Parts: sequence; C-alpha cells; structure tokens
Amino acid sequence: MKAIGYYRNLPISDPESLVDLELPEPQPGPHDLLVEVHAVSVNPVDVKVRANMAPEAGQPKVIGWDASGVVRAVGSDVTLFQPGDRVWYAGSLLRPGTNSELHVVDERIVGHMPQALNFAEAAALPLTSITAWELLFDRLKVPEGKAPTGETLLVIGAAGGVGSILVQLARQLTGLTVIGTASRPETTQWVTELGAHHVIDHTKPLSQELKRIGFEGVDYIASLNQTDRHFDEIVASFNPQGHLALIDDPEIFDFRKLKMKSIALHWEFMYTRSMFQTKDQIQQHRLLDRVASLIDAGVLRTTLNESFGTINAANLRRAHELVESNRARGKLVLEGFGT
Repeated sequence: MKAIGYYRNLPISDPESLVDLELPEPQPGPHDLLVEVHAVSVNPVDVKVRANMAPEAGQPKVIGWDASGVVRAVGSDVTLFQPGDRVWYAGSLLRPGTNSELHVVDERIVGHMPQALNFAEAAALPLTSITAWELLFDRLKVPEGKAPTGETLLVIGAAGGVGSILVQLARQLTGLTVIGTASRPETTQWVTELGAHHVIDHTKPLSQELKRIGFEGVDYIASLNQTDRHFDEIVASFNPQGHLALIDDPEIFDFRKLKMKSIALHWEFMYTRSMFQTKDQIQQHRLLDRVASLIDAGVLRTTLNESFGTINAANLRRAHELVESNRARGKLVLEGFGT
C-alpha cells in the first residue's frame, strides 16, 4: 500500500523529511477497524513528531492523526461498526499514523462520520473536535446550556484548528461570552464568522485589548499557542478564581504567578485516553458521534480552510511548512492517494 513517512528527523525544507513509501497492508486486531483512508488533515502534532521523534533503526515512521474513510474489515471483538461504514477519527500516538492507504484503529476512539460532510470536510475535524470538547467540558467543566451565565471565555489563537471548533462549541452549546484572538483581517473575519462575540488582537497586550472592548477580566482562558509569550498578560487578564487550560508546550512557565488570583491550571492532551488505555476511552467514540450529530443538525460546521491536493510526500511537506509558520487558518486537508 502507499504511505508517507520519514527515516530521519529533518527540516521540512529537505526533500527527505517526508517520502513516499510502499508498505505491507496492516492487519486489524480484535478491537480494530481496517479503514480505507480517503482524506487526512495536518496538525501541529504531526510537525512536532516529524521533527523530534526518531523512527526505529532502519524503519520508516508513518505519521498523521486525522482521517476519514470507509471501514474495509473489522476485528473479532468489534461491535460498534461494520464494513462499509464511513468513519472519522484521530488515531493513537502509539500506533502508525493515518498517512497511508489502509490504517488500523481501535473502534473505541472512532466515530461515525457526519452524513452532511464529504471526506475532506470531515477529515478536518476529529483531533481538534476531541481536543476542544475535552478542554471545554472535561477540563474547564463548563456546563452545557445556552442560558447566559455572565461568564467569559478568552480563546487565544482562535483562528487555528482547535480554536476554530472551540469557538463554535462555546458559542453554540454554552452560555459563555466568547472572545477570540486573531491578528490579521482575514483571521479576524474567520473567528467572527465562527461565532465569537468579540475578537481582539493578540499582538497587543491582551489585558488592554479586553479593556478596549469593555471587559476588566475573563473567567476562563483557553491558551492554544504561544502561552509562554502571553503568560504575564494571561495572568493580568483573569478575574480572580479563574480557570486556565493549555494545549501547547511552553518552555518557560512560572505557574506561581497564578497563585494570587487562585487561578486553576488545566492541561488538555487528547491522546491521554488512547495512550493509557483508560477505562473511559470509549468517550471519544461517543464524543465524535455527538459532534457528527451537531454537524448534521447544522449547529456546527467544518473548519476546512484549504485543500493541499492528493495525499503524497510533496503535498504533505507543503502542508507541514504552512503549519510550522503558525499562519494557518482553520485546517489543511489532503484527499486521495491517486493512481
């Protein structure tokens, strides 16, 4: 089967950083689905693993953690799916990635694909939807319900992949006032269209930007990138007894600055359930099915922004390069493996 991977950690400008491969077809285990991959998207985790995680000696490493496709075969203990089902999922860091024609994945972290979306539109969403949902409802424990709460959520990096679905979830399913950050006219417009009540500029001091639009502070902050750069302004922007949730990996982080306001710190890592085989990992299956129903009901929309063509090494290198630039808006998707 066709696949894309790497043998060495190299800069994305190097043609060998991602290469086209021919690999044996994988075989599903008892709880696995064998999926014909139709579309994939590229996330920051793809870039981080490609740059930093060395393959086993002499063996290529296939990455990719978003996919939509069709179930070809099922393992002996599978109960949730059958061959022919259209599915979407974000895979596991402990197994080969989705940048391959055929892929095996545990059914407990797979959802039924929304009927309203095509494969490309669906591939844009699984990883970011799981991350945003878990951050908002599991980590920050914001209650569902549209009644206004008088509380505010600031989403730093709202135009990116996670931000693009988090803004929608918070606006459509909670009573929070949603404030997103963006820095360019096109990303400001994007975040506004996704439902943010307000958009501020994260190239300026966040606390001053909040005051500009009439807020002395906020109750929740989702910091989705460059937390170390914004950290002092994050602290300054909080109301007392607020909640901060992160998904990035800041190198410099003095959490003691959170003490005076009694700010709670939460970290969201959507691979925790699959990595540790937690008893509740099936919640990701249920979560993806719930998101699919919300899309089919017209409550949520895809965050696909740009298609990079066929799934091959050259196109994946271009997509990785754009993700590395931190200038991507929404999600980048590739579709089909060609002939």
